[in-house]
Amino acid sequence: MEKTIDVFGVGNAIVDLLAMVPDEFVTCQKLQRGAMTLVDSVHQAQILRALGHHKVEMASGGSAANTLIAVAQSGGTGIYCGKVAHDPNGEFYRQDMEESGIRFPVTMAPETADPTGTCVVLTTPDAERTMCTHLGVSTSLAVGDLEWDLLGQCRFSYIEGYLWDAPGPRAACLAALRESRKRGVRTSFTFSDPFLVGRYRDEFLEMVTECCDILFCNADEARHLFENESLDECQRRLAKMAELVFVTDGEKGCTVLENGGVARVPAFTVEAIDTVGAGDAFAGGVLYGLSRGITSARAARWGNWLAGQVVAKTGPRLEGSQAERLDAVLA
Repeated sequence: MEKTIDVFGVGNAIVDLLAMVPDEFVTCQKLQRGAMTLVDSVHQAQILRALGHHKVEMASGGSAANTLIAVAQSGGTGIYCGKVAHDPNGEFYRQDMEESGIRFPVTMAPETADPTGTCVVLTTPDAERTMCTHLGVSTSLAVGDLEWDLLGQCRFSYIEGYLWDAPGPRAACLAALRESRKRGVRTSFTFSDPFLVGRYRDEFLEMVTECCDILFCNADEARHLFENESLDECQRRLAKMAELVFVTDGEKGCTVLENGGVARVPAFTVEAIDTVGAGDAFAGGVLYGLSRGITSARAARWGNWLAGQVVAKTGPRLEGSQAERLDAVLA
């Protein structure tokens, strides 16, 4: 089948509720600083009440969704599959994705189902993020929600590790990887978070080795995966697992591991305000570049630039098209 679409993404469809808070707010809420914690609706409501005097912004989110939006902002095309409910948050999510240039073909669940998932994202003055997520109806994403004919039209599939926290989405994740291989679609996967790596280490090792063409992870996730503090050693082992690996390391930039080669791609110097969405934007920039035949190192440079722009502002993504900057950045 002719490949006319850049990326087919699968992930948890979550409405982000974003707030800037002082360090003591995170401490008072007894949250694990810098991590993503799954909470029930009651706990999340308590946190939102505590945010009563803080400005809270909304955005359609979820790791893979942010990546797909970065693809679109780079000038690419994408399809995103994630489950939302037929409620106000779900309608906001659908409209926001489609207005961002991403097709969203999944049928909305009825109002009698769980609500659309939400994530309270707390950013402290040092740009660290702490996330409290109520997955809601996103955990009902199933294999039957994925459009295989649309997948076959895509150059890449992109799957987020957060899907592994519920059996239905995990099955959808594995089905997407298998169907991608059958249909000539290059597969890519992101670990999403160090705590997931610790929880599903053996499964991730097996899945990446067997099903993944391209792997995205950060330095902390690499160290958690191999339980080794030496990043060089971790990268040596990662290079044997997939044909192409991107390891991000904050202000140090990223390392590209490909065909036995190692390329260091420096980050762009910015003043960090909010790290939410930086890794997602990086992956979107890389996938757009690869879909256009740009080399992996140059695609990583574009990803680094997008990530830097996200870090320099509040919120998980940029506003509007960034495509007009591509040639200058790559030059």
